[in-house]
Amino acid sequence: MAQESNNQTHWGFVTLIALAAGMAGLLYGYDTSCISGAIGFLKDLYHLSPAMEGLITSSIMIGGVVGVAFSGFLSDRFGRRKILMIGAILFFFAALLSAFTRTPGELIAARIIGGLGIGLSSALAVTYISEVAPANIRGTLSSLYQLLTTIGICVTYFVNLTIVNLHSYNWTLFHGWRWMIGIGALPALLFFIALLFAPESPRWLISKEKVEQGFNILVKINGVKGAQDEMTTIATAIRRDRNSTLAKLFQPGLRRALFIGIFLAFCNQSAGMNVIMYYGPTIFKMAGFGGNSEFMATAGVGVVNMLATIIATTLIDKAGRKPLMMTGSILMTIFSLAIAMMFGGNSGMILLLCVFGFVISFAFSMGPIPWIMIPELFPTYLRARASGICTVILWGANFAVGQFTPMMLSAWGGKMTFIFFMIMNIIGFLGVWKFVPETKDKSLEEIESYFMPKAK
Repeated sequence: MAQESNNQTHWGFVTLIALAAGMAGLLYGYDTSCISGAIGFLKDLYHLSPAMEGLITSSIMIGGVVGVAFSGFLSDRFGRRKILMIGAILFFFAALLSAFTRTPGELIAARIIGGLGIGLSSALAVTYISEVAPANIRGTLSSLYQLLTTIGICVTYFVNLTIVNLHSYNWTLFHGWRWMIGIGALPALLFFIALLFAPESPRWLISKEKVEQGFNILVKINGVKGAQDEMTTIATAIRRDRNSTLAKLFQPGLRRALFIGIFLAFCNQSAGMNVIMYYGPTIFKMAGFGGNSEFMATAGVGVVNMLATIIATTLIDKAGRKPLMMTGSILMTIFSLAIAMMFGGNSGMILLLCVFGFVISFAFSMGPIPWIMIPELFPTYLRARASGICTVILWGANFAVGQFTPMMLSAWGGKMTFIFFMIMNIIGFLGVWKFVPETKDKSLEEIESYFMPKAK
């Protein structure tokens, strides 16, 4: 019996670690989607142009790009856990500041600070999970980040729905939207508290020559025998990568990994999900919903997204990353076209069902899998920095979606906007089919060797 425990994964411990880090997804989900309920009232209150409407929505991504750009370097020096905690603190205060702003400029500044906190934690949370999770369940545990993101989104939509039905339109115009945004301080507080009970990444500790601490954490995760096996592979990888610099990412081998990571980051945002997440009530109102039913429809999207992501967590380590992404891209192409065709007619419920189909397709493919795969592609010494580079691209594309969607909807209408995203999903399918490898059931060190230049 003792020997058996020496070889078994300690599921409870590793799941709690993954949940603690995955709480960063609650921040990402809540704050990037809470604006969907507030933006219509802000538009009326401050008489916003489409460009300013987009800037308020996308300003959080400005901070996100900066946070992501520094997260890898900071976490390589100070540790994954400490930087995640700093991200939680920044977001907590930013949410409270946002609720008390008096002008669009103040709100934009507060959201940039919040974005900085989310940027520090977004890519790093999945990096952290990938470094503690056993290979056979790494995809499932890493997908907890996306699951918690969808829970954050779902909670946000119901908070928004409750607030708009709480009082009159005028109350929501002047006060209600502040509650929508300010409640975001709660998931930040939960994230910080959860991290107090989480250990540092064992791979990071070992890379910093804190071998005993790292080994003790590995024992808690994999048992003694499993920890010894992990120590051997980690030590070998660290010796090989001891003199690694960022320039190595642009050399043959890892250059390909970086290209794939950037491509997946772009696909995560260009699929079009964030158009629905940020502007759901606006889109449903354009399609004929009214009397706050657009908020009910958006809440339905949140529930479908969350349930589909729960199912997706059981598929990723069974069906594989690549088949799921290809299937999801094909389905999103079909549903994007269907949504486009629904605008301009009296087909609100059919459009809602098409949106549900699109959301389900995203939830098991381009939603969670890029977040899971990006940290898997790179060696320990470069993982946080390389993931940071890829996530800068992700946040940059996120900014573009948030900024330009109101302008696209105003100039092109709903039909051509979703035709555009249909084309983006076709590009995503072709890129995954041609370039992306399968990483299911492979250790991080095995994936690293896949990208190493072959000896001639």
